[in-house]
Amino acid sequence: MYGWLWRTFPGGLPGKLLCSLVTLAAALALLFFVVFPRVESLLPFQDVNVDTGTTSSPGPTATP
Repeated sequence: MYGWLWRTFPGGLPGKLLCSLVTLAAALALLFFVVFPRVESLLPFQDVNVDTGTTSSPGPTATP
């Protein structure tokens, strides 16, 4: 696929490098602004539970 892209991009080496950078930037922008925000709600990163194993003591208290 990369070889096909390289052969398809117009121009010599400078043109191909510029087209490669523009394509990479467009792909990253699509991921960060469209794909990742849509799938964020499906990921379990906000469902955090910490179980200490004890229910009788609320934990250490701070004393002044």
